Amino acid sequence: MTSKLDALRSELRAMGRVVIAYSGGVDSAFLLRVAHEELGDACTAMIGISPSLLPEELAEARELAQQIGATVREVETSELDDPNYAANPNNRCYFCKSTLWHTLVPLVESEELGVLCDGTNLDDAHEWRPGARAGSENAIRSPLREVGLSKAEIRQFSRALSLPTWDKPAMPCLSSRIPYGQRVTAEALHRIGRAEVYLRSKGLREVRVRHFLENDKPQARLEIAPAEIPTIFGFYEEATTTLRELGFASILLDLEGYRRGRLNEGTTPQTTNAPQTTNTPIEAPTTWAPIQLVI
Repeated sequence: MTSKLDALRSELRAMGRVVIAYSGGVDSAFLLRVAHEELGDACTAMIGISPSLLPEELAEARELAQQIGATVREVETSELDDPNYAANPNNRCYFCKSTLWHTLVPLVESEELGVLCDGTNLDDAHEWRPGARAGSENAIRSPLREVGLSKAEIRQFSRALSLPTWDKPAMPCLSSRIPYGQRVTAEALHRIGRAEVYLRSKGLREVRVRHFLENDKPQARLEIAPAEIPTIFGFYEEATTTLRELGFASILLDLEGYRRGRLNEGTTPQTTNAPQTTNTPIEAPTTWAPIQLVI
């Protein structure tokens, strides 16, 4: 496994100057740390700022980049202005990443900042990742994937480097909480974000607030790590009140627990440049029906 890390360091040195598309997550934080160790000031982190990024996540990303010693640039993106993105087809991530790269690439090129890289890892090829197509179209490099690093290996190396992200739960953008075909709005993203921040403040570490519409009214469907489900019963009345104040008309708890990529079930990993597209709202997974608990 160490040979992969050596290969990554060698690859980054060969690039000379790099820009890391950085979110503060496990993969991009690890890539930024290694790139900065190898290239110093020739390494820049760029963060795309949009309503789909939690302010708390942005603050953590800034703090970690400062600890690493890397220069950080923040760039506003405007994916919500793209009707293709806002319509929320099942290749929404393609339109998001296209907006990001169309924003970053001209900036990187005009300032001659170096090679633009993302944190895609080897495992991502086995998941529904329509955004990968946008990376290919814009010649974005993925050093972690190129040297064959898996998520588990990245976590192991991150721990060895004392990165606080080594055991950080996955944190995809807030739009991933909205079922395909239901329009993505700034209001919905804000509602989701505030709800998840609140639930984490109560001790829940791995939680998703899925934003459905029931009779055109916002409905929260909570997915919580199975081991943490008992925790919410200690404050369910407070949680119900708080989420209603945020604008949710009803709140359901999935007793089956959190499962990564729940809303992607039924899609397949991208293997071509023509990912499946639909604007039809998906039906709730059949497992919801017998296990919903109104709180």
